[in-house]
Amino acid sequence: MTISSNRNPRLEFIQLFHVLLLLSLKLAEAKCKTGCDLALASYNVWAGVNLTYISKIFSQNIPEILLYNPHVPNPDSILADSRIDVPFSCDCLNGDFLGHTFTYNTQPGDTYSKIAGIAFANLTTEDWVHRVNIYDATKIPEHASINVTVNCSCGDKRVSKNYGLFATYPLRPGENLSSLAADSGAPGDLLQRYNPGMNFSAGTGIIYVPAKDTTGNYPPLKISAAAGISSRVIAGISIAGVAGVLLFASCIYFRFYKKNKVKKSLLSETIENRCTQPGRGITVDKSVEFSYEELAKATNDFSMANKIGQGGFGSVYYAELRGEKAAIKKMDMQASKEFLAELKVLTHVHHLNLVRLIGYCVEGSLFLVYEFIENGNLSQHLRGSERDPLPWLTRVQIALDSARGLEYIHEHTVPVYIHRDVKSANILIDENFRGKVADFGLTKLTEYGSTSMHTRLVGTFGYMPPEYAQYGDVSPKIDVYAFGVVLFELISAKEAVVKTNEIITESKGLVALFEDVLSELDPKEGIRKLVDPRLGDNYPLDSVCKMVQLAKACTHENPQLRPSMRSIVVALMTLSSSTEDWDVGTFYENQALVNLMSGR
Repeated sequence: MTISSNRNPRLEFIQLFHVLLLLSLKLAEAKCKTGCDLALASYNVWAGVNLTYISKIFSQNIPEILLYNPHVPNPDSILADSRIDVPFSCDCLNGDFLGHTFTYNTQPGDTYSKIAGIAFANLTTEDWVHRVNIYDATKIPEHASINVTVNCSCGDKRVSKNYGLFATYPLRPGENLSSLAADSGAPGDLLQRYNPGMNFSAGTGIIYVPAKDTTGNYPPLKISAAAGISSRVIAGISIAGVAGVLLFASCIYFRFYKKNKVKKSLLSETIENRCTQPGRGITVDKSVEFSYEELAKATNDFSMANKIGQGGFGSVYYAELRGEKAAIKKMDMQASKEFLAELKVLTHVHHLNLVRLIGYCVEGSLFLVYEFIENGNLSQHLRGSERDPLPWLTRVQIALDSARGLEYIHEHTVPVYIHRDVKSANILIDENFRGKVADFGLTKLTEYGSTSMHTRLVGTFGYMPPEYAQYGDVSPKIDVYAFGVVLFELISAKEAVVKTNEIITESKGLVALFEDVLSELDPKEGIRKLVDPRLGDNYPLDSVCKMVQLAKACTHENPQLRPSMRSIVVALMTLSSSTEDWDVGTFYENQALVNLMSGR
């Protein structure tokens, strides 16, 4: 990559400010407190489909569907290219956006594109279906239950109080504002106000159209349900809040002008002061703002020789910046949500066992600059043939270090943070073989004291607990479950999903593998067989058995019965300092671990 002399950093900062401003406005639209009992999905009927099929994928009975479709004379035969309005509840998902998540059973040959475009007739998008499911786009299993989220609207009191029922309406080629106004009976200017910025003649995209109820009338808006929610909600955007985004935009915008010696006004001084006040959105005073030129020079123009990693949201490069070794994550502008999430967490949260953020850059791409951790990640140490096996006591210490880092974000921050992607690849090992939790791009924050949320699925297959994979329920206990999987990895050096038959590519979760052993009459021998063979006999079996039971408690199917990270830290401290003999049969005599098993 060559640094262009035609680049205009000032223009890039202004553009980023506008991007963040637009993002914040979308966030303002997307925030909700409650949904509404009813919305309609305008389903574009394709050749060969019938009401039985439509009722099945929407989990709605045919008589109920027919109440909203008086134009259908024969339920056994509906015309292709006609529309069927399907009723469903419009829920406030994760406090972020209005929508409903349906369950769809995959058929042979299904892809996310086919599910979105054909099965659900463009009521959602391929990208969104992919985001809320755990399967790789090229490896969707047959007859699997997957999530399909359809956005909806409950109305907007700022536009009109006369309309309280809306249809989620995928545009088709040939439609325009005039035809839509004629078909819906709603004035064209009203449709534009409900769908600002929408190109009604594009022949694609989703809009929200006022709809009639079973009596043939437009029901009025229920103010308590709508709460001013705009119809143009954007699915899945979940960042700390509008104020934080605007504040961050203001901070970097101000700092650019400060760097270019623009005279401060009273307003800019106020912004600068707010940028350095804790508890007010995104704090950037503890992070250095780097220029693109400085980062490019330190990485030899982001050469392959400097590349040390590749993640879901960008590439990572080694650099030496201002006398310090650093790791630079380069992200596309489209990853602004993950960029802001990680920046927000790591500028607020500082702990010995969390990776340290040095600084950032927002020129051309998005860059996060971290401290460089010399020894890679835990996954590489457990399964990398070029590395020496980690001694057992080192594994216990790394587990304790990681637990302390997670306990800090769960117990000692306001708001509480949930990592949502705890795995061995996100636990870094420093030169002293101590663990640090990294990669906070998927971190979720919640108000202090709240215990559960509902959100879109993110994370890594094999580390997701049942309540999250099935229902999208989020609480700190999803991190606890994933940490339990990491404990099983530390014991066995196996991956979270284990291939049990190479010939027919059968696989089994590591949790299930250990559960099978623990169900045996005498699990000790089975546990011994699962221990990382590279350890040889250089481990205390009693200590391993204790960690197995701790991991079992962490991965309990019922999240309420999983221990807290605080309890896990106590248990691991006891484990790391304990030298007494221990037997599997006496496990339940250890009161601290009994408390763990009961979730106290």
